[in-house]
Amino acid sequence: MSATLPAAPSVHRRALITWLAVYPAITITLGLLGSVTAELPLAVRTLILTAIVVPVVVYALVPALMKANARFTRG
Repeated sequence: MSATLPAAPSVHRRALITWLAVYPAITITLGLLGSVTAELPLAVRTLILTAIVVPVVVYALVPALMKANARFTRG
């Protein structure tokens, strides 16, 4: 007995899900660290921002949004 996996969302829906994770993560991180990192060079600010945002998005937000999408599309 094999379980069938649901079809992956379309590339457009995956892009929307990714944006829904990335935009608030960047906004919140910039809001929290913007004044602390304001005097640093742009490359260092970007390094700090991405070092925080990418793992949060990849390991927490996108998987949670993908599960929510699966529940939503199942009905």
